[in-house]
Amino acid sequence: MAESVGLALMVVLDTLGPAERLAFVLHDVFAVPFDEIAEIVGTSGDAAKMLAWRARRKVRDTPRPAASHREQRAVVDAFMAATGHGDFEGLLRVLDPDVTWREHTARGLVVRSGSTEVAARVRRAGRARGTARRVRVNDAFGVAAWTPDGRLRTVMACTVVNGRIVEMESVTDPARLASLSLPRPTVEGPWTRGARSR
Repeated sequence: MAESVGLALMVVLDTLGPAERLAFVLHDVFAVPFDEIAEIVGTSGDAAKMLAWRARRKVRDTPRPAASHREQRAVVDAFMAATGHGDFEGLLRVLDPDVTWREHTARGLVVRSGSTEVAARVRRAGRARGTARRVRVNDAFGVAAWTPDGRLRTVMACTVVNGRIVEMESVTDPARLASLSLPRPTVEGPWTRGARSR
């Protein structure tokens, strides 16, 4: 639940405007009446309802993986293996040519596009020491990585279509990662060697 819902909520909330986010969270999560929300955001009750409705629609329209769980797992495992071995060609085989990687960092959102740029960045990241394993994120498969001392370094969700990763959404912001209660890994080593799957 922490792996799936925690990152899903972070990613989805980032797509909403401040007023939409506030209306959605206050009403749908905390059941605050729209009249009270209207006072907080400085608008009318009807406008507050519209903000929540728009936010709900964006959440509902968030794309879901098109591949089966077996295919997702196989592609993510191939991605992890290629990353662990610094295999640039292997990364290109599992990344869609038009892949997009959205990384939520402490400095803000960083977007990379295209398999060549993404593979180069992933290969550099794969040189870091630590442990990684496949995890479930947003009802799909992704990767979580820890530093050698057990600190969560990143959580990444991968969207697989037709045997390739078409989208990657990761969180590296330490403040956000601190809110995810993933169990600490017990195996140490290079980024993906000895990774534990589930």
